[in-house]
Amino acid sequence: MTERDRPSVLFLCTHNAGRSQMAMGFLAHLAGDRASVFSGGSEPADTVNAAAVAAMAEVGIDIAHEQPRRWTDEVVEAADVVVTMGCGDTCPYFPGKRYENWELADPAGLGVEAVRPIRDDIERRVRALLEDLGINPVG
Repeated sequence: MTERDRPSVLFLCTHNAGRSQMAMGFLAHLAGDRASVFSGGSEPADTVNAAAVAAMAEVGIDIAHEQPRRWTDEVVEAADVVVTMGCGDTCPYFPGKRYENWELADPAGLGVEAVRPIRDDIERRVRALLEDLGINPVG
């Protein structure tokens, strides 16, 4: 499968430090090389949320090396699917793109125990998205 044949998914939230990082981690883990995944934020934080890192480590996915980054028009335009998570009007909109808005609690300031249900909800949504894209999750 060439890069051009793989669907690309972009996860967007305000700080690109929690929800979008967890979603990117799940999609990369579950899709392997069968999809391209990116994430970004409108106001990127300095670091990925430590509770999100810990919650993902509990399920065997390491997002500790990730760095929050600002989305660019080029990345949005290149994505086949854009998933927004709480960035409201600051999320970019390009006509003709497939968009999904996932209403999820913001893990900012929460401990690992409170982040686990958010993580689990994100995993369910990522698995459903992969199924919709015709990709069988590896795990």
